[in-house]
Amino acid sequence: MRIAQVAPLAESVPPKLYGGTEREGSWLTEELVTLGCEVTLFASGDSSTRATLVPVCPRALRLSRPPIDPAAACAAMLDTLAGMANDFDVIHCHLDWIHLPLMRRLGVPFVTTLHSRLDLPSLSTLTRRFTSAPLISISDHQRIPLPDLNWVGTIYHGLPEKLLSPRLDLKGGYLAFLGRIAPEKGPDVAIRIARAAGLPLRIAAKVPRAESRYFKEQIRPLLDGDGVDFVGEVGDRDKAEFLGNAAALLFPIDWPEPFGLVMIEAMACGTPVIAWRRGSVPEIIDHGTTGFIVETEAEAVEAVGRIHELDRRTVRAAFEKRFTARRMTEDYLRCFEELTSRRESPLTQEPITRGYAEGASNQAGDL
Repeated sequence: MRIAQVAPLAESVPPKLYGGTEREGSWLTEELVTLGCEVTLFASGDSSTRATLVPVCPRALRLSRPPIDPAAACAAMLDTLAGMANDFDVIHCHLDWIHLPLMRRLGVPFVTTLHSRLDLPSLSTLTRRFTSAPLISISDHQRIPLPDLNWVGTIYHGLPEKLLSPRLDLKGGYLAFLGRIAPEKGPDVAIRIARAAGLPLRIAAKVPRAESRYFKEQIRPLLDGDGVDFVGEVGDRDKAEFLGNAAALLFPIDWPEPFGLVMIEAMACGTPVIAWRRGSVPEIIDHGTTGFIVETEAEAVEAVGRIHELDRRTVRAAFEKRFTARRMTEDYLRCFEELTSRRESPLTQEPITRGYAEGASNQAGDL
């Protein structure tokens, strides 16, 4: 099967540090190649892949100096993709919405995986134009705000089975926070939980430029004193040690997390997760088996005291069963095969309803 993978340009594929969408795109692309597919990756020129790379810009936009205009870069990528569209059996996009007007007119089967939150104001009105475009959600909860779009399936993220080795004999006596610094991620809550539980906290996180003031004013003052260690961003090479030596990962989110890659990264290391009941969490964490799902800080502190009840081998086994890159890729291939088996125009495509997918309403709508 000839497959185009169309990645965002903000980060390379895979990203040098933070970047969940680009990391998942890389794992999927490499697994598709392993399974014998002919894959072309549209991404930044500093990406690394065994697929055929179409480099749209020399470097990822976040790292480019001098800066590259994101709109111009995206326009160039879509123009290049349009010129090559007939070379592919299916086009798989990770760009949210910007490509949909073009894709619907190319006459080539396509599908879009949405990676972002969908509960934003006016989004339901704006997306009425695209009710026939086939979409994949990364959790069932993600699609709740837009139930009438053409959801062809939910496919959970996965990562390579051997990427992160489990640490079954716990060495570290600390709690971990991994992700980015932002109010909705709850780094301040993680600090309070760790201090109330009497355990050290290690924070490995990116500080986005837009959140620099929040970090300086709300988080940095909390780092003073013993027990909290801010280590900055970490790459895959350091995650196994960081997560594997932690007693538990704290995931105190206050937003509808579409997936939460860090949860399965922790599980791959055999590390249980203590997470708020928000977004995808109940779909990912098995309460009392791979972690604890809580509602309040008091419940989280209590859960820290129960970590010893969980078997790290069981946590790792759950990862191997549900969240490997091979399982994710096989799910995508079933979706791609279904799409390519019915080569009607995407403008009239009906929802897919087999097996892993649930069809949704396909009524067109205008603003």
